[in-house]
Amino acid sequence: MTEFFFKSSPGYLIRRGIRAFLATGIACAATASIAAYPDRPITLVVPFAPGGSSDNIARSIAPMLSERLGQSIVIENVSGAGGLLGTQRTIRAQADGYTILLGSESEILINKVINPALAYDGMRDLTPTVFVGTGPMVLIGKSSLPAATVPELLALARAKPGSLSYASAGNGTPMHVAGELLKMQAKINMTHVPYRGAAPALVDLLGGQIDLGVSTLSAAQSHIKSGKIRAYAITGAKPSELAPDIPALGAMPGLEGFDLGVWFGLFVPAKTPPDIVQKVQTAAQQVLSDPAVRKKLAEQGISASGASADVLRKFMNDEVEKYQAVVKAANITAQ
Repeated sequence: MTEFFFKSSPGYLIRRGIRAFLATGIACAATASIAAYPDRPITLVVPFAPGGSSDNIARSIAPMLSERLGQSIVIENVSGAGGLLGTQRTIRAQADGYTILLGSESEILINKVINPALAYDGMRDLTPTVFVGTGPMVLIGKSSLPAATVPELLALARAKPGSLSYASAGNGTPMHVAGELLKMQAKINMTHVPYRGAAPALVDLLGGQIDLGVSTLSAAQSHIKSGKIRAYAITGAKPSELAPDIPALGAMPGLEGFDLGVWFGLFVPAKTPPDIVQKVQTAAQQVLSDPAVRKKLAEQGISASGASADVLRKFMNDEVEKYQAVVKAANITAQ
């Protein structure tokens, strides 16, 4: 028999009291969980292979971030598909602050610009916590190439159309976009070879299996200094303070306006409680303001930021518009 209760009946009042008690209990438990955060190890996802710039940055900030948050941080490299796999790993994780992504524009923004049918939207499905920093990219080549400068390199590419290959950290990465923009503006033809991160691309470049590469300065800098590879130019409008001896593509005749770099931030899954986001932001800002950390990042070609999540979000909105224009002009499509 179905039971009916009037709002003044004892049964109704009892049920309403039980619901209120349970709701209060759940709210108190959630509040206690946020207050206790973090009470177990945190996973820091790096969406590229070990040895690349993202990995180097993560390993530079993780020890002090662990100290500030009072928990160990486990770095998990989930490489492949231009950062897509590691990003999806983070988006699908519980929104509880225990999975953090060291993200960059490729996996957060560019993948979606190139492929609107992508299953996720980094702007929608991730919450920024802190702006880690920015860095230049650099056009590099194997030491045996018969071209010592950018003009000589472009002349070689025009003399032998399609004969030169260039590596990137993956399809849809800033390195890929920069390479295609160079082809378009310089009117040359090169073959793009995507890798599962900057580190494996550099291995083949060092081994002479590939001619050129576009890499972050942070990943390539030690090899440039050792003379094992040649640095042709920074992919920006002017030389970088981090490598003032390397010329800029955007300052060369015919390549005016060429200005592409990389940036990095810490992200958590959307719907992560604001109090937890704030805790991560505060701890990360303390880390990024430390002189030793800033010096270590500078040595890797990264200018530390530490700006808030709101600043990073606004910056990302501007970046989306810039990459939409470049992807359209260079006719870059999903592969």
